Amino acid sequence: MTAVRRVLLPSPRSFCAGVERAIEIVERLLEQHGPPVYVRNQIVHNAQVVAGLEARGAVFVSELDEVPAGALVVFSAHGVAPAVEAEAARRGLDAVDATCPLVAKVHAEAKRAADAGDTVVLIGHDGHEEVVGTMGVAPAQTVLVETAAEVAALRVADERRVTYLSQTTLAVTEVEAIAAALRDRFPHIRGQGAEDICYATSNRQAAVAAIVDEADLVLVVGSANSSNSNRLVELARTAGVASHLVETAAAVDPAWLDGAATVAVTAGASAPPRLVDEVVALIAGLGPVEVVERAVAEETQEFLLPQRLRGT
Repeated sequence: MTAVRRVLLPSPRSFCAGVERAIEIVERLLEQHGPPVYVRNQIVHNAQVVAGLEARGAVFVSELDEVPAGALVVFSAHGVAPAVEAEAARRGLDAVDATCPLVAKVHAEAKRAADAGDTVVLIGHDGHEEVVGTMGVAPAQTVLVETAAEVAALRVADERRVTYLSQTTLAVTEVEAIAAALRDRFPHIRGQGAEDICYATSNRQAAVAAIVDEADLVLVVGSANSSNSNRLVELARTAGVASHLVETAAAVDPAWLDGAATVAVTAGASAPPRLVDEVVALIAGLGPVEVVERAVAEETQEFLLPQRLRGT
């Protein structure tokens, strides 16, 4: 008789309110205006979401010069630098901002600190779209730090005038370690530590942390460029549990499941819930399973759509 495999579903997982809002903005604009609706960069970091919107008429571009003059363009959930907004205005583009409100909050904090004369130390990963946008708020006064080891070499104009902020999709432990190094290096530094990490990112990390000791394998559904998804994989591996990032169920290697009596399946905040269901169905197709939901938090957060799209 085949042994029953247990599948743990840590919750929360998959879409967060910021991702849902960004996708809905593009969907409503497509319904209102018809295609094409141009989107600067991926609306969220998930290839399946992007492909689905492309099939409906969204056109994803890397730079605004790829957008025809006067066309409709959406800024992605990761946010853009003020210079990009200014360029859109100069070119007469009809721009709709889908920036996650939690990213917008970090931008506002960066502007406030820079306007007050502080050097802004941004904890983040070089090249990530959110980091590029936040660095662009006050580029002359912002420095990036990726690891605690880099803190010792930081040079600022005035060590008494420093504020630190964080990319919203990092691991909480990663930010706390770097923030501690910054506080040691600059005793007068201001900042909120891991509070800049968005609730969805921290909740998904906490959900995995709560079940990882029970799992023989952790499968994280998400795209390779999804920061918060990669952090979930790292969290499991740091705990000594085998973990893999998979785009879809088709990417699951059956060999990973050999000897794995308990498999946890979760997803980054930009991955559609249906992709988790498909991974669970694949596992169930190999033999009987017991599916166990484990919730550590309930997410009730909702973000308003831009005024022009409300009630449509």
